[in-house]
Amino acid sequence: MTRNSPRHAANNCFPVENGELLVGGIPLSRLVQRVGQTPFYAYDRQVLTERVKQLRQVMPAALKIHYALKANPMPALVQHMATLVDGFDLASSGEMKVALDSTMPATQISFAGPGKRLAELQQAIAAGVTINLESMHELEAVAAQAAMLKLPAKVAVRINPTFELKAAGVKMGGAASAFGIDEEQLPAVLQRIKHLGLAFQGFHIYSGSQSLKTEAIIEAQQKSLQLAAALAAQCPSPILSLNIGGGFGIPYFPGDKPLDIKLIGEALTAEMAIITQKLPTAEVIIELGRYLVGEAGLYVARIVDKKQSRGKVFLVADGGLHHHLAASGNFGQVIRKNYPVCIGNKMQAQDMETITVVGPLCTPLDILAEKVSLPKAEIGDLVVIYQSGAYGYTASPGKFLSQPDAVEVLV
Repeated sequence: MTRNSPRHAANNCFPVENGELLVGGIPLSRLVQRVGQTPFYAYDRQVLTERVKQLRQVMPAALKIHYALKANPMPALVQHMATLVDGFDLASSGEMKVALDSTMPATQISFAGPGKRLAELQQAIAAGVTINLESMHELEAVAAQAAMLKLPAKVAVRINPTFELKAAGVKMGGAASAFGIDEEQLPAVLQRIKHLGLAFQGFHIYSGSQSLKTEAIIEAQQKSLQLAAALAAQCPSPILSLNIGGGFGIPYFPGDKPLDIKLIGEALTAEMAIITQKLPTAEVIIELGRYLVGEAGLYVARIVDKKQSRGKVFLVADGGLHHHLAASGNFGQVIRKNYPVCIGNKMQAQDMETITVVGPLCTPLDILAEKVSLPKAEIGDLVVIYQSGAYGYTASPGKFLSQPDAVEVLV
């Protein structure tokens, strides 16, 4: 068995045997037969397990790791994650159902996001899920629903801090935002929580995502912990839960370098030692989605046509942006860049060709890889997009042009 050569791979998660990728120990061509169709997403449970194990080895022993379902809410994957992490974070009632169907206790689940519907608030209160408050209006709505249901409501305050996560792909702090309650508004909010008698849990501070800057994440974590400590005296009761967000990115493109999680763990250990003295009841949480599952997933499509047009070679696949919007470059990229890609059944072929991989949709936006050098492929071969475990299938316009659905498998 040989490992992927740098020419073909984004990471070392998927070994190669007899010229084929192995996914969950299964040769790709056999996996295709087992799934029964292309396109599909495949997630490797051993890669998921190893990622959490590696994280725990370098993070503080007392730190709790939560999985953010918005990255990938596939039920089988979520259940597997329930055996690995300490809690879940949700962004909808649909995700709540998946989480509650798993073995994760409701006491270890929190619900964030602006614009929660009254029915969603009722569901969370009835289930015993912690609601991360996003506004004063939502605070009042939670209190009203709790009174109507005659049940206690567990709440935390999502803070929109004055600082941001530097070099983040998506910044969610440091400016006007639909997410969370501005830091300067917190005294009034905390007083109101006390007056209404809600079960105050603590804070949720999420300042950004997809950062590959180790120093920026360390700085954001330190500021989050220090902010919570500064607010402790104003809280209606001792802080029990302190979610300092995540923001850990994964490499997608040439030049991207993985985070130094050992350095992050060392810095967080030192900071938590200080904060624990100030907040002895607080359980510190990091909330990760993409970092836990992104590199464990592949998107697999079959080449159904090959054509040349004015000197350019196109591979036409049976899947495209309707299944994998991010790989097409239409999910937040300003300048389109290729996700790592390979021909999964020709991993050790030497005859190379510069090609563009497109999907079946009637739009020039349907590009999975543009002007990449890959082993020479033919109709029937398998195109594989790496780094597809997060923000893939459910982040894509699956009904666009009424094309067939993809499927998802955990192997």
